[in-house]
Amino acid sequence: MNPKGNILIVDDEQVMRQIMEGVLTNQGYHLEFAAGGNEALAKAADLTPDLVLLDVMMPDMDGFEVCQRLRAAPVLAEVPVIMVTALDDRESRLKGIKVGADDFISKPFDAAELQTRVQTIVRLNRFRRLLSERSKFRWVVEQAEDGFLILSEETKIVYANTQARLYLELPADPDEVISETFLQVVKRHYHCEPQAMWAAWPEQAIDQAHLYLVRPESTTADAFWLQVDLMEMAAESNERYLVSLRDVTQNVVVRRVMWTFHDQVSHKLRTPLTLLTGFLEILKEDPAALNQDEVTSILTKAHKNAHRLQAEVIRIFDFMQGSNTTKLSLAHFCLAEIPEMLERIKTDLELEAVELHPADLANQSDTYLPISSQSIEQILRELFRNAKKFHPQQAPNMEIRISRLEQGVRFQICDDGQILSPDQLVKMWTPYYQAEKSFSGQIPGMGLGLATIAGMIWSIGGTCTAYNRAHEPGLMVELVIPTWNGDPTP
Repeated sequence: MNPKGNILIVDDEQVMRQIMEGVLTNQGYHLEFAAGGNEALAKAADLTPDLVLLDVMMPDMDGFEVCQRLRAAPVLAEVPVIMVTALDDRESRLKGIKVGADDFISKPFDAAELQTRVQTIVRLNRFRRLLSERSKFRWVVEQAEDGFLILSEETKIVYANTQARLYLELPADPDEVISETFLQVVKRHYHCEPQAMWAAWPEQAIDQAHLYLVRPESTTADAFWLQVDLMEMAAESNERYLVSLRDVTQNVVVRRVMWTFHDQVSHKLRTPLTLLTGFLEILKEDPAALNQDEVTSILTKAHKNAHRLQAEVIRIFDFMQGSNTTKLSLAHFCLAEIPEMLERIKTDLELEAVELHPADLANQSDTYLPISSQSIEQILRELFRNAKKFHPQQAPNMEIRISRLEQGVRFQICDDGQILSPDQLVKMWTPYYQAEKSFSGQIPGMGLGLATIAGMIWSIGGTCTAYNRAHEPGLMVELVIPTWNGDPTP
């Protein structure tokens, strides 16, 4: 559609069409022409013009009938029509009004008058259409389950539907002016994640990966997640951005459950199953070569690992049936457990060099984090597994540094493997983002691992950041987790 409007000029005389073209050329309109009534109706149906300049006296179908047919067509019923006529009698004008004409201009016409009338009617028609579209938009979005906001150039909230007002705790009265910017409003209730991607919002948010608003879980409520998407609107309007807010809490929970379930299956079942089948293979290969004591020893070990396997399967069934709830902070993790946990991960992943600073955390027995021991182990195991996977020799030197901050504990997990591009460092926490296929290393091709780590940390009010090491190859992942100030008893 032309910025100023499309005009259909209908006249059976070529000279008159040329005169009108000369008057309206260079006025910013797109001009189309028809030499008769049937051609006019066909072109109007294709073009849906902003204005029809319609001659009254035409041989095949006069202007009155054309106007009447336009008004009978649902799509064209509200298109403005100026009737151009040599008739100056009252009866003709009344007939024109009756069939739906919006205005009249007499031949011969004054060029300036025609330009002014056309400009006025096209502008009014555009304004009417804008009001109609806005009315439809508001009706649709007020019924929507998602939140929708329109922001100004300065990112102040011009409009918010009912659901957006609920999510952001805005005044219920839609006419009440909101003086704060969008970010000032959301930061009263939510954490903006990933923080590095929000830093350039909104200029660099168009067509980027999803952004999130996260309200961390508390003792009385689970974490709540909103996915934020942004669309840029017409630059000439003060209504610059359209923002949608979608509740994706359930998606995040399902993703975390899926990842946790896969981790349990792959880690907890592998060792006892491998040992059990190994012992049975020994018996199968040459049972006659074994004495009774050796057979008894092997069967005892196989029986022990069968029971271990059974116990792990039962735990997984319990998890699937909901005994492990979605709330992360039902149990609280003591920082003093880290050394033993690291030894377990080191052994399972066959890592040679894992160094802890400080080496002794026994004096941290009174420091608790609002996250379960299982979740912390899953997080560390995933980061160590990725470090091994992407190390050139699959043998990284791992270093974990733990330090207290005013409101939490900082974990810095360092390796000496690959470095990442700035774009990868920013997007690595985004769901389903992968530096290469199965970047997260947990579920091939799905990229759930790092995204789920971020989701777990963000859900309890923590932060996730990754850096390339300053003076040597490798990556440092920094996690800041708030400390638990309540009763640490599960």
